[in-house]
Amino acid sequence: MTSASARMDSPSLITVPVPLGDRAYEILVGRGLIGTAGARIAALGARAAAIVTDEHVGPLYASALAASLEGQGLRVSVITLPPGEATKSYVSLERVCDAVLAAKIERGDLVVALGGGVIGDLAGFAAAVVRRGVRFVQVPTTLLSQVDSSVGGKTGINSRHGKNLVGAFHQPGLVIADTALLDTLPLREMRAGYAEVLKYGLIDDERFFSWCEANWRGVFAGNRERDEAVAQSCRAKASVVVRDEHENGDRALLNLGHTFGHALEKITAYDSTRLVHGEGVAIGLALAFRFSAFLGLCPPAEAERVEAHLKAVGLPTRLSQVPGGCGTVDELLDAMAQDKKVKGGALTFILARGIGRSFIAPGIAADDVRRFLAGEISA
Repeated sequence: MTSASARMDSPSLITVPVPLGDRAYEILVGRGLIGTAGARIAALGARAAAIVTDEHVGPLYASALAASLEGQGLRVSVITLPPGEATKSYVSLERVCDAVLAAKIERGDLVVALGGGVIGDLAGFAAAVVRRGVRFVQVPTTLLSQVDSSVGGKTGINSRHGKNLVGAFHQPGLVIADTALLDTLPLREMRAGYAEVLKYGLIDDERFFSWCEANWRGVFAGNRERDEAVAQSCRAKASVVVRDEHENGDRALLNLGHTFGHALEKITAYDSTRLVHGEGVAIGLALAFRFSAFLGLCPPAEAERVEAHLKAVGLPTRLSQVPGGCGTVDELLDAMAQDKKVKGGALTFILARGIGRSFIAPGIAADDVRRFLAGEISA
């Protein structure tokens, strides 16, 4: 019989370190990792764990994960929430915090986020505030959460004023990205997550963008390319997080496309039947490059190349593709005004001089944004 330790050293496992001193942790990427998750999580030394999940993911994986943890001697409770962006709320935060306390989770114990970005953000924020901070582990189950939200310690909930405006930086103790869990993910969710993968190439790695153009079908099919795409995305994000953990500088680059995307999410009332996060990001990426070209910063051919690849994958690239409409120019500007990157009332955008050459652009003139959006809405 193969020992647990031998299984944990599978040759298909890719380990991405996040070297943050005494808060350093690893991101584990590979197929079938949930089968050894109990041993990996137990190695962190906790006596109890509260698994936070949702009604979609829980029935698929929560029982197996709980049994795996209990097999390692941990006391386990499961907290199940409704799925969807609306769950990232004050009401849900209170519910999770109270349930974690009722489960008698202590500072040395663990909150385990089992789900997509909504669950990861909410469970991480609850872990950050319960008992002024307990440890937590991310077990992301969507492509978007595996390559983005589970890494870097950003946790939080939404406010009526905008997305992710209430939260805390709270690093996980471990991230387990089992890429086999994506096999059952709906195509729409895979596409949405792929927008975040592509973002890393657009920021500062044109070679990775070219690799994505050539290999995206393997990523969707679940071939080795999927593991490579997840691992490379995690490496890229970890590198930025280590340089700028609290988003005082370079980390803002990770918001490429998000100023537009978050505004669209707010306008659609976070209604996933109209727009999911990754779709908003996809439109935002295309808009960021077209806006850069509009300002004379980026060759139009580069913006066209970005849009062409997003279209090839099946992602939206235009405001006209937002179901139910994208609002007026004034509504879009008002939504952007609550963006976390606003300083002194002036908008900061992440723009680009070309693919792989993005930069932080503070103080963009509102008139330029207005003229650009007016043209995009009428296109």
